Amino acid sequence: MIRRFLDLHIPIETCNLRCHYCYITQQRKFDNKLEKFPFSPKTIRKALSKERLGGSCLLNMCAGGETLLSEEVIELMRELLEEGHYLSVVTNGTMTNRFEQIAKFPKELIDHIFFKFSYHYMEFMRLGWLDRFFNNVKLMRDSGASFTVELTPSDEIMPYMEELKQKCFSELGAMPHVTIARDDRDSSIPVLSKYSLDEFVNIWKNFDSEMLNFKSTIFGKKRNEYCYAGEWVGWINLWTGDLRPCNCGPSVDNIFENIDKPINFHALGKHCSIAHCYNGHVWLTLGAIPEMESPTYAMLRNRICKDGSEWLKPVMKEVMSTKLKNTNREYTPQEKIRNEKLYRFNKCLSFGKRAGKWALRKLGIRS
Repeated sequence: MIRRFLDLHIPIETCNLRCHYCYITQQRKFDNKLEKFPFSPKTIRKALSKERLGGSCLLNMCAGGETLLSEEVIELMRELLEEGHYLSVVTNGTMTNRFEQIAKFPKELIDHIFFKFSYHYMEFMRLGWLDRFFNNVKLMRDSGASFTVELTPSDEIMPYMEELKQKCFSELGAMPHVTIARDDRDSSIPVLSKYSLDEFVNIWKNFDSEMLNFKSTIFGKKRNEYCYAGEWVGWINLWTGDLRPCNCGPSVDNIFENIDKPINFHALGKHCSIAHCYNGHVWLTLGAIPEMESPTYAMLRNRICKDGSEWLKPVMKEVMSTKLKNTNREYTPQEKIRNEKLYRFNKCLSFGKRAGKWALRKLGIRS
């Protein structure tokens, strides 16, 4: 069981691919210098110790560009695994040397790893890297890691639907999962397609993907329930240490400040400011909104192969089947009132320390 899910954002935008649907390509950031981590892996491990987080957690590592470009990521993975956490790593699956390094980890560490392999079919075909991709997926599978293969569907890739589906099935025994691409340029965050959401889902439903099925039920729907993002789940910038509830909401704390003291977790509550929970395939399936019925996160990531094997191995399947309400306590009415005050304080603090101090006096609380 896990105590929390934390999304560890690595703000490196360098990438070795040029996917047409990615903002890195659209803004020509792929050639940006590969920056070094401001904090060492050991410091990050200390900041994210089991003691500070309340137990073992599922930590998702994702860069703006390709996550495994930096060799420091390998050292960081090992530190966090040895701390006792479980790791999810988002990657395009092309960094063969990195996967060869990971394959040498002890088995008890590899059991705690899950890879989200992004299936950028058109780019792999352009570069001649399709076999490289599948060889790396199979290397991690055969080493004992859990994985999923996920396709970002776009209008341009539709002519290749059947061939990319069959290629994945022949290599891995199952079809890829399908997500919903979003257009971040619009505040309503619509589907990134010339088709309506219903038309889009109808086009891609033949992949029989639980990922697509669930995301289609939450896409475009504003969440107004009490959300425990910021308490049970969260988003951390590994460059600055800034801890936020998710992709919205004011900063809750900084993991690198007062590193020997507990982290101040505070739930977002009913203050979600985004049009819809586009990352709800993680937050909501893990139970950030405890009363909401949803499949488990494992169900959205797993596949049962033609030989009966599964993409998720037993350890990670159990972890990713967690509902966080079973490992955490919901707030009492009094705690919700106090948390509301803390939210207002953090909101004021986002406008500057002077505003934060004013809010502190007015609300009569201490952060």
